Amino acid sequence: MIHMQNPKQLYLLDPWSSISPKRRNMLDAGWPGLFRENILPSIPADKFAKFFDEYMGRSTKELYSMLGALILQQACNLTDEETVQQYCFNMQWHYALNIVEESDNAKYVSTKTLWNNRNIIIQNGLEDIIFSSGTAKLAEAFNVNTDKQRLDSVHIKSNMRRLGRIGIFSEAIHKFLANLKRQYPAFFDKADKHIVEKYFTKSAMGCFSMVKPSESQKTLSEVSKDLFNLFAQFRHIDEVSALYSFKLLERVLNEQCNLTDDTDNPVEIKKPKEVASDSLQNPSDPDASYSGHKGQGYQVQIMETYSPCDDPKDKQLRLITHVKVEKACQSDANALLPAIESAEVNGFAPKEVIADSLYGSDDNLQKAETQGVELVAPVMGAPKEDKLSLCDFDISDDGRILACPQGHPPVAVKKKKRNSVGFDMEVCSNCPKQSQCPVKKGRKFFTCGLRKKTNVLSCAGCMKEPTSSKIVTAGAPELKPPCRNMTGKPGSSIFVFEVLKL
Repeated sequence: MIHMQNPKQLYLLDPWSSISPKRRNMLDAGWPGLFRENILPSIPADKFAKFFDEYMGRSTKELYSMLGALILQQACNLTDEETVQQYCFNMQWHYALNIVEESDNAKYVSTKTLWNNRNIIIQNGLEDIIFSSGTAKLAEAFNVNTDKQRLDSVHIKSNMRRLGRIGIFSEAIHKFLANLKRQYPAFFDKADKHIVEKYFTKSAMGCFSMVKPSESQKTLSEVSKDLFNLFAQFRHIDEVSALYSFKLLERVLNEQCNLTDDTDNPVEIKKPKEVASDSLQNPSDPDASYSGHKGQGYQVQIMETYSPCDDPKDKQLRLITHVKVEKACQSDANALLPAIESAEVNGFAPKEVIADSLYGSDDNLQKAETQGVELVAPVMGAPKEDKLSLCDFDISDDGRILACPQGHPPVAVKKKKRNSVGFDMEVCSNCPKQSQCPVKKGRKFFTCGLRKKTNVLSCAGCMKEPTSSKIVTAGAPELKPPCRNMTGKPGSSIFVFEVLKL
């Protein structure tokens, strides 16, 4: 049965009258009062209630306080056991969650109940709704200006052991055999005894960690054959092939191997460079992927408001407007437009977004402009001090090259994929800056080109002083140190809602 009490419901008698006035004022002025008055009423408990029967079954915990506790758990970086302690005994939590009764039904929660309710949120994608509703109330309460925002990504390490290719094969086989024995013992008895003895016991699994580097290729070939034989034995049995652990076997086979027509060697190991970065990293965390720059895990796109002024209070008044968990192998270049669209849908549309160079592609610049957003991002790579760049040329607002750095106009213009121009051969040959200039000698002219999509403002040489100061704070560097210290531990993240997906 559903137990849900509207936080805005008034009481005939004040249930908090036993608290002394000074302590009551401290609660109202602190985070408990803020949470109670703004966040708690905004929680979409009605959407969460749809997953319970209105009349049948045991009564739920009060849904507003239950969801509020899950939010506070992530905000305070607590384990399930620590959350239970706070829920049971902490007066600040009771005030924030509007828990007024003294019964165990009101002030006690088990770790299993926490897990079950959190799992409902994850499985049904409710974290985005909770995030947007809570953020909207905070923006309203603090009168946050969302015109200026910045976007950056943070790498999140997964709580998994780093495995080599041999480890991935052996763990996938072990996981499947364990699942097969638990679900279908009769089929487990029919499995290849040699493979069972080799992979099923933990002592046998430990042998793979003692493989010498010189023997790794031979061992990798052996485990790949074992995985293929196990896959071939059960792939036509519907009950077994429907198991999730069997799907992982098939995934490892497709990602790590090529099938051959040779009956003696049916599988061929792919070269390391042929294995995609989104391949399985560990059967214990199949959603994790690999970034060549940051390693295994996930990445999270974060967009937050910021203030360009020097007032410390304004600088601290930052509000996260967009959070998105992605695979670690995904490029930042594809994250800008979804972030802008997400913020706009939730009522936090920016007018200016500062980001790192990977976000500042020509295509992103143009598409952001069509949405009324100015994108400020540095150019990839640092320009050489002793060299001229296209930003030293006289370029019109529509991207046409009007003159070189010495003031000479082009004598020929071609328009294809590039706005290519030609300069007089004699003039360029006698120019004192010819060795520094990006023009190239052709048969008739010295030529250079400017892509049609290129936004001149993105050239480092065209940046004026005010814009250059923005580039210094591109992205969200203040977010990275705390995130870096809080990854790789259960229940640890500053991303109060979206982290539930992990």
